[in-house]
Amino acid sequence: MRKPFAFRFGSLAAAAALAFAAAAPAQAQDKFTYMTNWYAQAEHGGFYQAVAQGIYKKYGLDVTIKMGGPQVNITQMMAAGQADCIMGSSDIQMMQVREGGVPVVNVAAFFQKDPQVLIAHDDVKKFEDLKGKTILIGSQANRGYWPWLKAKFGLTDEQTRPYTFNIQPFVADKNTAQQGYLTSEPYAIQKAGVKSTVLMFSDHGFPAYATTVSCMDKTVKERSKQVAAFIKASAEGWKSYLADPAPANALIKKDNPNMTDDQLAYSVAKLKEMGMVTGGDAATQGIGVITDARTKASYDFLVSAKLLDPAKVEIAKTYTTEFVKDAKVLP
Repeated sequence: MRKPFAFRFGSLAAAAALAFAAAAPAQAQDKFTYMTNWYAQAEHGGFYQAVAQGIYKKYGLDVTIKMGGPQVNITQMMAAGQADCIMGSSDIQMMQVREGGVPVVNVAAFFQKDPQVLIAHDDVKKFEDLKGKTILIGSQANRGYWPWLKAKFGLTDEQTRPYTFNIQPFVADKNTAQQGYLTSEPYAIQKAGVKSTVLMFSDHGFPAYATTVSCMDKTVKERSKQVAAFIKASAEGWKSYLADPAPANALIKKDNPNMTDDQLAYSVAKLKEMGMVTGGDAATQGIGVITDARTKASYDFLVSAKLLDPAKVEIAKTYTTEFVKDAKVLP
């Protein structure tokens, strides 16, 4: 007996729908690439955690984290389209990049303090005690914290020698101090059995943010939905990482096999102790926040130190708070 037409039509429609469902891919995730400024480490933990815990996927993103390194020009790679956004060492650095002709904008800052420090032997108790000491600094310091230290504490260019990213000259000479990163060199010096004093610039008024999310103007305009999702998910990743770093640390060690469990544990402890991610404005306005007041302080420092020409770079173009104000992931 022939089936009624309506029944046959319904069956065909259902069969077609099933076939379509089987062929249709799962919800597509938007691809998004973030490039860090160094080898994978705890200082990048929140981003790796958001990958490990599927937080980016929850916000519709398929995120790739690419490692930077000493020979990698991440700004150049972003300008060439190989990354959507990059990790600026500081908001100050990215303002100078903009003056150099790359239209980059800071959209979030996951470290509320700049982790840069000077490390001295334990006879030094404060920055003023460094007068007369040899200070080892990298060339980039002259376009960042060094003019600030000179102006604030009366240190001089004559005291400086090049820092070669090797702690041995410091270990060998008690009259020497060196630059470092809060979570890195102090650990290596401690492991070498040397007692030291760590002096952190941000505790004395150095205004810079660090670990920024910095993107091209074009990306902010054309991929605003994805940028917003990346910032929100990254903030959740940082909150999760500080609570339980194990998932991200597994990925960090996979990307950077030289990383040790001891170093990771030391770094996470320091990030928490110093409120690097959750302190300052982040405590009340959310992880990753940047504010008008802090950005103005960074900009004003650069202008006063003649490290930025205000005629070439308008402060309003160096950053936007439009993404962080809506993310508001409280610690």
